[in-house]
Amino acid sequence: MDLLKEKILNEGRVVSDGVLKVDGFLNHQIDVSLVNEMGKDIYERFKDKGITKILTIEASGIGLACLTAQYFGCKVLYAKKSKTSNMGNSDLYTSRAYSFTHQTENTVLISKKYLEAGERVLIVDDFLAHGEATKALIDLVNQAGAELSGVAIAIEKGFQGGGDKMRADGVDLYSLAIVESMTVEGGVVFRE
Repeated sequence: MDLLKEKILNEGRVVSDGVLKVDGFLNHQIDVSLVNEMGKDIYERFKDKGITKILTIEASGIGLACLTAQYFGCKVLYAKKSKTSNMGNSDLYTSRAYSFTHQTENTVLISKKYLEAGERVLIVDDFLAHGEATKALIDLVNQAGAELSGVAIAIEKGFQGGGDKMRADGVDLYSLAIVESMTVEGGVVFRE
């Protein structure tokens, strides 16, 4: 998506060879007009899939997921990274996801009452690098007996291989911008 790529080039910042800061418009402060256009683009790509639920993970994917869901007319479910006191143990689907950004392993969880067998799920998130969070979300979909209809990602770090592996495994993965390489000195290069 050209609009997102322009925003990354103009306002994003490469702080190391693996870290792209887009917190000024995507995952700390949100440029609602931009993210709304991203949601429209995702809708156009998946509108014929009969999506009944959008699944993301807290917290950075929630904004994009919500603005995308308005076009599908469906609800957003987000996996939590910690259990709250009002969640029972037996009423949860859980999976593990390693975060390379935070260097921690998280147990992600959703309530069984919010994802049911037969639902057609679109996973939406802000970043995909190695694919650990997305794999955990796919695992939750499978545990529920729901159908994975696709995965939509704002920014894929193509050089880290997670997206390529998922596509090879048959996942219908759509990324609005794929970063082929990035360096502090050279900036961002997108995959064509």
